[in-house]
Amino acid sequence: MNIVVTGGTGLIGRALVSRLLETGHQVTVVTRDVERARKALDPRITLWRGLNDRTDLNGVEAVINLAGEPIADKRWTDAQKQRLCDSRWQITQRLVDLIKASDTPPSVFISGSAVGYYGDLGEVVVTEEEPPHNEFTHKLCSRWEQIAAGASSPATRVCLLRTGAVLAPNGGMLGKLVPLFRMGLGGPIGSGRQYLAWIHLDDMVNGILWLLNNDLRGPFNMVSPYPVRNEQFAHALGHALHRPAFMRAPSTAVRLMMGESSVLVLGGQRALPKRLEAAGFGFRWFELEEALRDVVR
Repeated sequence: MNIVVTGGTGLIGRALVSRLLETGHQVTVVTRDVERARKALDPRITLWRGLNDRTDLNGVEAVINLAGEPIADKRWTDAQKQRLCDSRWQITQRLVDLIKASDTPPSVFISGSAVGYYGDLGEVVVTEEEPPHNEFTHKLCSRWEQIAAGASSPATRVCLLRTGAVLAPNGGMLGKLVPLFRMGLGGPIGSGRQYLAWIHLDDMVNGILWLLNNDLRGPFNMVSPYPVRNEQFAHALGHALHRPAFMRAPSTAVRLMMGESSVLVLGGQRALPKRLEAAGFGFRWFELEEALRDVVR
């Protein structure tokens, strides 16, 4: 297939485009920084500097949209919230417009979202049908998904990736946590009872390929079948690194440091991949400790 990917230099994108090439696809990555992307990616990948000079996506058979500014890197000022929204909404709208302008549109549009769509639901078991709690992460993801759904037609199916915390060797959540844990400064956050919906990078990439190759539509929770509480996660990571994990971060200190964005670590979702499993997808990594050992080895 001829596949266009946005966010191809990100944590998930780099692993995904590598797998797409391995499986014989032609890959084009949309990027704002062509020089940086050229250094980071396989030379066989075609690079587009943005989408402004495109009038359609004729000849493109699939679009995978992973673009978006990292949500946890900065405090959520009003300006930062707008940047988080714009970085997702604008490129998604542009892709939808190009798909709709095509005489031969892509057969599938796979677009990013997050389990943040549901907001903080505490102990509730969360499947794709669960009503959300209305807070900033829901508003961000809900509008993102609504825009992406505009590409849906008899010719184009749309899949939405409600992604949890991705466990990967370089970057993401573990990129911040592993150095602290290696120094013996890791531990639970707040009460430690909040749920963490996680997924190994391999399963994330395999899940996207599954959606690419099967006639599926709608939202999918891209998470392991076994979410864990934050306290369990901290102990498992400490065990994988052979380090203690008892330096609890008090909720008050986390709120003072992170502001409103502290909900990302003090709250959570007990999310399950109901629709992905019902479609026949098999997870390789479902035991947290095994997944963490693989990632941090």
